[in-house]
Amino acid sequence: MASVRHEIALTATPDEVWDALRDWGALHTRLVPGFVTATEVDGGDRVVTFFDGTVARERIVVVDDARRRLAWSVVDGPFTHHHASARVVPGADDASAVLIWTADFLPDDLAPRMRGLITAGGQAMQRAFSVTHSARS
Repeated sequence: MASVRHEIALTATPDEVWDALRDWGALHTRLVPGFVTATEVDGGDRVVTFFDGTVARERIVVVDDARRRLAWSVVDGPFTHHHASARVVPGADDASAVLIWTADFLPDDLAPRMRGLITAGGQAMQRAFSVTHSARS
């Protein structure tokens, strides 16, 4: 099983990042605008449209407010297995956070593509929180 883990440093408090991450239906407007272009909530799932037109149905597994952790699985698409989670932890100072995004999946040969997508998603988060932080200053 392939596993990709990426730590994303963000210019926002852990509470601000967690609030955006746990907003299940606003992925395209709050957490990764541009990387995700649309999100539609359908029961416990969300249907996500990515920048390249790819559409994925993601099923929520857990929202853990105490640990600031969200877990989900892609239930269609090229995967025979997919489980991902994102956890928000404090950054180097009071005004920063780190989002740790981990994805475990099969088949293994999707690893290069997943690594690239998670990196691009992290860059979108950094842009989103940079703009949000600038607007607050």
